[in-house]
Amino acid sequence: MRALIVLALLAAAPVASAQGLPGQAVPARVPAGTYAVDTGHTQVDFTVNHFGFSQFTGQAGGATGTLTIDPAKPNNAKLDITIPTSGIVTTVAALDKHLATADFFDSATYPTIHFVSTKVVVTGTKAKITGNLTLHGVTKPVTLDTVLVGAGTNPMMKKLNFGFEATTTIKRSAFGMDKYVPLVSDDVKLHINAAFSAQ
Repeated sequence: MRALIVLALLAAAPVASAQGLPGQAVPARVPAGTYAVDTGHTQVDFTVNHFGFSQFTGQAGGATGTLTIDPAKPNNAKLDITIPTSGIVTTVAALDKHLATADFFDSATYPTIHFVSTKVVVTGTKAKITGNLTLHGVTKPVTLDTVLVGAGTNPMMKKLNFGFEATTTIKRSAFGMDKYVPLVSDDVKLHINAAFSAQ
C-alpha cells in the first residue's frame, strides 16, 4: 500500500521544467575558448539491424578530445575526438570480445577511433559538422547533424558544462568491416551524446 501511495504522489508531482535546469540551449552561454571532452558524460551509441529480426545497440565510451569554439564565429569551430576501441561494449560479454577481434574493430591493431572536423555550419542551436572519421585504419568523410542540448554552470563541478546531441549513419563496409553483411546490416546508425567542460 505504501508503495502505491508513493507512486501516486510521484505521478501527481509536476515534471521539472527544462527552464529550471542549470543548462539551457543558449549558444551565447559558451564563451570563446577550447574545452575538453567530459569523458564521463560522453557516449556513442551504435545500432545495426540483426538478421532482419531486431535492432541491436552497443556503446563506445572513454572519449577524449577538445572543442574550440567562439559563439561570435561559430563556423570556425574545431572538433577533435578520440575514442578507444577497448571501450566498446554491448549487453553480451562474448560479443564484446568478438567485436575486439579482427572480424570487427581489431582493437589490437587499431586501438582508437578518431574524428576531426573539417567544416562546421551553424544555424541557431543546430549545426552540421563534417569531418574525417578514421576507423579500422580507414579515413572517410562523415557529417554529423548536431543540436545544442544545453550550456551553463554545473552546480556540482562549479564550472561551465555544455553538451551536444549528434546523429549520422555510416556504412561499416566502407571502413573494411564487412563481416556478416547483409545479415548484420552494413548501415550503422550513430547517436552521440557529447559533453564538454571548462578546463
